[in-house]
Amino acid sequence: MDRCDVADFDEARVAEARERLLSNDDAKELAKTFTMLADPTRVKLVAALSEMELCVGELAATLDMTISAISHQLKLLRDLHLVKGRREGRHVYYSLDDDHVLMLYQCGLLHIQHA
Repeated sequence: MDRCDVADFDEARVAEARERLLSNDDAKELAKTFTMLADPTRVKLVAALSEMELCVGELAATLDMTISAISHQLKLLRDLHLVKGRREGRHVYYSLDDDHVLMLYQCGLLHIQHA
């Protein structure tokens, strides 16, 4: 059964569900994060960075893309705090911003591999 056809409901349960519901602002921010991760190129970037810190040139070579294209995607990911950069001489090395991003990636991967 895909839906509940019963018109009556428990008002206390609805009130409790409403209290626990995300705020509009939090829902928008979370949706932005998932939208950002809805692109296969950005998912591949996150996948590569989940394994090791890499510079733009290394990411471009790994994904067989131009440095310009990789830089554009990294900027989008940086703007949402999904990746961060660390300058070392002429290079900027990228990594995932924190363990939460890694967990998002790993949980998503486990979910699709489970099916």
